[in-house]
Amino acid sequence: MISAGDTPGGGHGRDYFAADPTARSLGIALMGTGPGWATLRMSVRADMVNGHGTVHGGYLFLLADSAFACACNSHGPVTVAAGADIDFVRPAHEGDVLTATARERTRLGRGGIYDVTVMRGDDVLAEFRGRSRALRSDGGRPTPTR
Repeated sequence: MISAGDTPGGGHGRDYFAADPTARSLGIALMGTGPGWATLRMSVRADMVNGHGTVHGGYLFLLADSAFACACNSHGPVTVAAGADIDFVRPAHEGDVLTATARERTRLGRGGIYDVTVMRGDDVLAEFRGRSRALRSDGGRPTPTR
């Protein structure tokens, strides 16, 4: 795991992760971050398994989305998801240790596209594509008129 100052240029992604109680409550750890990328790790717990005995897809999505959020916020401006898709390739099971690595594909203006691969060891479990939008400096809120 990284701590403050470990990854040059990754401060904003690190700051975003530090402010994300959802990811931390699920035991997700930030392994590294830098401009346009982030890698997170999660160990699958018994309460993450569905009725088929495999990890609920929502947890795989959440892990990928958390890596996406760290990567797209690594540049500094507050950035949110405009949309995302995921393809599940293989199931995960209780006790698996998963990694999600997000990489920026492109940024243009306030928009960006990021790909995230969720893996168990050398096995790809899911592929995620996120579309980001950086908020305006006023947070995207309309200016009040009098």
